[in-house]
Amino acid sequence: MKVNIKNLTFSTIIGILPHERIQEQQVIVDCSFQYNYENGNFVDYSKVTQTIKTVMKEKQFELLEDAVLYIKDYLKQSYKIKKLKLCIAKPTILEDCVVSVEN
Repeated sequence: MKVNIKNLTFSTIIGILPHERIQEQQVIVDCSFQYNYENGNFVDYSKVTQTIKTVMKEKQFELLEDAVLYIKDYLKQSYKIKKLKLCIAKPTILEDCVVSVEN
């Protein structure tokens, strides 16, 4: 099975600029993953979304790159996920574009 989570939106501390370490900013997370669905064993996507939010809020990453790599590993270890693609965007960091990192 493949699960797609799109536009998971919340605010957190993330970034290296001084104001980013003080003021929460909006992030948008897209995540897709595959797992083996057998005999009613499933990955609860509501728990996956909560895990993403909790980890980002607790860790307060400086770099998007570090956040993507850490969360990707964390999700693979916490759930029986095979392939996982993760993208984290900061839609308001620059006036004229959305910045994101994916892996």
